[in-house]
Amino acid sequence: MGAPGNEELADLLDRIADLLAVQDADGFRVRAYRGAAGTARGHAEPLAALCRREGVGGLEALPGIGRSIAGLLAEYLDSGRCPLLDRLEGQVSPEALFATVPGIGPKLASRIHDELHLDTLEELEVAAHDGRLAALPGIGARRTRALADAVGGVLQRAGRRRGRRLERRGSAPSVGTLLAVDAEYLAGARAGTLRRLAPRRFNPEGEAWLPILHRERDGWSFTALFSNTARAHRLGRTRDWVVLYHERDGEEGQCTVVTEGHGPLAGRRVVRGREDECRAMYASAPRAATGGRPRRRHDETQGGPDGRAANREGADDPRAEDAASQRPAERRRRADEDGAHPPPAGGGRRG
Repeated sequence: MGAPGNEELADLLDRIADLLAVQDADGFRVRAYRGAAGTARGHAEPLAALCRREGVGGLEALPGIGRSIAGLLAEYLDSGRCPLLDRLEGQVSPEALFATVPGIGPKLASRIHDELHLDTLEELEVAAHDGRLAALPGIGARRTRALADAVGGVLQRAGRRRGRRLERRGSAPSVGTLLAVDAEYLAGARAGTLRRLAPRRFNPEGEAWLPILHRERDGWSFTALFSNTARAHRLGRTRDWVVLYHERDGEEGQCTVVTEGHGPLAGRRVVRGREDECRAMYASAPRAATGGRPRRRHDETQGGPDGRAANREGADDPRAEDAASQRPAERRRRADEDGAHPPPAGGGRRG
């Protein structure tokens, strides 16, 4: 099968623009994708050939195609995937993403997601280098090195910066901005004012239950969705865990905001992997300004699409089940760090 032609690329961009418009995204963003579609459709040379010859920079040099859209097109030309379109269509699957890496099949992809709580290729690359991936039974050091090379190659071919971490300052929004978008999303979801998607995963009835929010804030473009992963459904957290996708000038990332269940931040909304920043923010802000320590309503934070509650105590912690399997010494060390209970393991974002 040959490389996608300009008409296919234009259709892709038009589809994204249509979905953004329907989901009440910023008008400037919608027009940007429409304009890029017109450029792709009217360009004489195949964009695939241009990208092979000049890389992402060649696409970015075209009128109406900025860095973000150029990166999106380059990834689609290389892999046939468009994560943004997947999100807009309610097709969010970390397992499917990991299975695109050579050497990772569906079973291992599920284990990585369920046991290490990773959701992006950037997080997987970090886990391959910090020892977490090698610690999975049956992986080992040699296979880990091979997988690290494989995922690094995928990221490089996709035009992403290798080793980028969401915690890196300057390449991710502040926790204050993230929590503000999270609060707006939760308020809209509970009020029923947001557009709703019918996700393809875990939704056999095809119900349009998943609210979506697009928002421009502090120079970032955000898309917010409740987590629709197998783990979120299993723990009954599909009305609590919020995945925030963010993009600015071609820099993309994502994180998950959850209601903390233990320790000094219990009852607070926190950004996973950035708990220390959240703790500092709450400590420095007046209690009234941060809303105090809100009580979680059972029907707002404990159910799946049908409002069913989680079936065990502690399900509000996305990694609470890991604490039971930790060695006592490790459990005590983590408890000392948090002041009461073991904090969630594994940094970065979640979705």
